[in-house]
Amino acid sequence: MFSSKIRLDNAYNKAKIIDFDDSSKFILFSDCHRGDNSFADDFSNNRNIYYHTLKHYYTEGFQYCELGDGDELWENLSFKSIFYAHQNVYLLMKLFYTQGRLHMIWGNHDMVYRNQDYVKKHIYSYFDKKLGKDVGLFNGIKYHEGIILKHKHTNQELFLTHGHQADSWNFLFWKWSRFMVRALWKPLNVMGIVDPTSPAKNYSELIRIERKTKKWIVDNNNLLTIVGHTHRPRFPEPGDIAYFNDGSCVHPRSITGIEIEDGNISLIKWQISTKEDGTLQIVRVLLEGPRKLIDYKTS
Repeated sequence: MFSSKIRLDNAYNKAKIIDFDDSSKFILFSDCHRGDNSFADDFSNNRNIYYHTLKHYYTEGFQYCELGDGDELWENLSFKSIFYAHQNVYLLMKLFYTQGRLHMIWGNHDMVYRNQDYVKKHIYSYFDKKLGKDVGLFNGIKYHEGIILKHKHTNQELFLTHGHQADSWNFLFWKWSRFMVRALWKPLNVMGIVDPTSPAKNYSELIRIERKTKKWIVDNNNLLTIVGHTHRPRFPEPGDIAYFNDGSCVHPRSITGIEIEDGNISLIKWQISTKEDGTLQIVRVLLEGPRKLIDYKTS
């Protein structure tokens, strides 16, 4: 597993397959980096936007696919502190899960979730302080490296993964990266100094990772592929390399994601907007699309 091609091949070959059709509705987010609500928690700035947005998609009957780095487990030692910092978010996600509408992918910052024993110990349940006992959270959940959405009628495949497979350092040496983040970059981040090893904050690294991912897509008959990891939203035109990126939930004052609805795909943003009377509201902004998924299908 020393090349990005082999790593992406492996994620694709072992991916969970979810059948869908034009009546299916999915919202895709990644890179939430939910933390402990400290000064280093980048998610905390957008948590109200995220909660409102996720509640909207729950009410509208969407399935939620989280494409990795949902939990910030490099800066934080365990899930416990993260859960209690954002308990309302996880209880909302639990509603998706109990209805079979939650699909989780692990990324480099939550790669510990590829270990089912770790997931069972930390994610299946939580201690309810009011009841004074453990209650179910995501009991029985399994995190995946990849998910394939397969259209029931056209057989078109949409491959979802985090995208760090094209980032050798953050895939192979993630434990070393995690140590550096905890020991060095987390305290420096509080002072405004960014981690130069992160592709989200290193443009040349970002371009290199995108180039490797696009090559894999082309080599696989231009397979429609949706990733995160770099935090840079991407939405190609039909006929171009079918590389999509849903962005992240830690943009300044906004979150971005990808919607799939009515056989269409769209890149969207949710942000806080000011009304004429000076009050604030959270609004959805269409960035790209909608485009017919079938327009990206290759023979």
